[in-house]
Amino acid sequence: MSTEYHSKEHQILATIRKVLSTVVRDTTPPPGHPHVLRPATIEDLKQCFVLITAREKEIIDEAGGTGMDARPRYADEPKKTSQVVDFVRPEKKDD
Repeated sequence: MSTEYHSKEHQILATIRKVLSTVVRDTTPPPGHPHVLRPATIEDLKQCFVLITAREKEIIDEAGGTGMDARPRYADEPKKTSQVVDFVRPEKKDD
């Protein structure tokens, strides 16, 4: 699959997630009041969010991305590098 397809599909999924989130926020009643949506509809919305997230993860993995937890950084920001250092305990000398 081309990266253009991934980008467009990912853009569509992000838009759907945003719209669904807005619908949920707009229809959520104050505490203590009954919800306007049926429990089955609420469960279906949850499943939609799960499917969207799963597909987004697949798209990122297929594109060779760094994962869903990637954060933007400034171009002049130094890259974080870490080195693993093995400490070797010196052997005891028998004098």
